Amino acid sequence: MGLVIEHVTKSFGEKEAKTQVLNDITFTAQKGELIVLNGASGSGKSTLLSIIGGLLGKSSGDISLDGLDYDQLSDKDLTEMRLNQIGFIFQSSHLIPYLNVTDQLTYVGQMAGMDKKDAKERATKLLTEIGLSHRLKSFPNSLSGGEKQRVAIMRAWMNEPKLILADEPTASLDSKRAIDVVKMIKDNVKENNSIGIMITHDERVFEYADKVIKLSDGKIEEKVS
Repeated sequence: MGLVIEHVTKSFGEKEAKTQVLNDITFTAQKGELIVLNGASGSGKSTLLSIIGGLLGKSSGDISLDGLDYDQLSDKDLTEMRLNQIGFIFQSSHLIPYLNVTDQLTYVGQMAGMDKKDAKERATKLLTEIGLSHRLKSFPNSLSGGEKQRVAIMRAWMNEPKLILADEPTASLDSKRAIDVVKMIKDNVKENNSIGIMITHDERVFEYADKVIKLSDGKIEEKVS
């Protein structure tokens, strides 16, 4: 079924102070697809990503993930969905300074309900797959920017999410590392039959997307498949 977004709007404030941030956003994303959201600063990209991730409520419209309507979920159900079905990747890796690389992922697995042994085994497997087997016991302050972001990517896959949301994950990386990170995200989306939605200003990565959606002043200006 994938992700279905229909006529979503979002505004802040009331009456004279009311500001419309999103206006009639409609699109779908199928399993195995990586979709890029592009647009100028203030076009509504991050707001849309936050709504899709259940971090922010919409003003109107409908969103469903694999047939699960967000409007039918309680706050507790939304929290459970974020924890178990959605993975987040941000511009900054947001690694915990006092946890080594393996424990960064193990902690997330335990939060999602895995026992410590299974979580550690999955963490080791994911980190090895992404080429960090030599860094399993390393702490964030000893990692390069690219290594930190690779850890953050694998952390997002610890709970085997249906949906990966990435907000400018390559902004702090050089050109080669940026392309490598996008390839990793795309490959994992395909291999896990999940859905990836990524905000980026970097047009060099557009070729790796299945669809590019450009926002302008809160509206979809263009869709390119």
